[in-house]
Amino acid sequence: MAPGGAVDEVVIPIEREIRARRALVEDTRASIMSFLPLFEAAQVAYENKNRFEVLNDLSKVRIAIADLTTRARSEILTAQPGGAREEGILAEAAPRDRAALERGVKMRVLYQHTARFGLGTGEYVDRITHLGAEVRTLDDHFSRLLVFDDEAAVISVPDNPLAATIVREANVVAFIRETYERLWLAADPFTMAFRAGSEITDDIRQAIVRLLMEGMTDASIALRLGMSVRTCRRHIADVMVELGAQSRFQAGYLWAMRARRNSA
Repeated sequence: MAPGGAVDEVVIPIEREIRARRALVEDTRASIMSFLPLFEAAQVAYENKNRFEVLNDLSKVRIAIADLTTRARSEILTAQPGGAREEGILAEAAPRDRAALERGVKMRVLYQHTARFGLGTGEYVDRITHLGAEVRTLDDHFSRLLVFDDEAAVISVPDNPLAATIVREANVVAFIRETYERLWLAADPFTMAFRAGSEITDDIRQAIVRLLMEGMTDASIALRLGMSVRTCRRHIADVMVELGAQSRFQAGYLWAMRARRNSA
């Protein structure tokens, strides 16, 4: 057979097969790439879920906090409003926090002033401060939050005390951390003196009078100061009697006059 005939008989079928396979490659590529929009949408959804995750079950919230505490490398910031902490919560947190402090993680804890009068809270504060933690208190209400390093934060969900949102978006975590720093600068150290003697300290009395002058209800004042409504009403009555005030506005005026005399 002539070389030209051999080419037609041998080479041309090979070329035809190559062209067919190339066409198959292009069709397969187009078919696979058609799934790209779905993949990208799923990826965005996954990343969004990873950055902002709402947990509506308290047990899941506790598991998440325990995991984040274990993973923390440099610092944990905690803000816990509502007065004295429950014994069960403190018992659960104590070994976890001790382990973090012992491996060199810094810890700052923020409570409301009313937490000073909880015996269990005071004992917990003693233990963690001896390990290097810092604890302060504020006379006003603030939101519940935790910050772990600069990587994650846990914030409360409005109207659902059993839920929390886990935030891992860096810019939002940085904003939450800045908010915490402002609260921390305005707070006072939690010391033994705050837990001794009177059931109510002057700064709590001052906060009660200030909120009375703002026209807040007893329930709102109780929420802001982290105490029960019943306890708040008793303190309001005691303050009014102590100052000899007949009205909430007069209580504010008399308190201001007494403070002025004491500073003179």
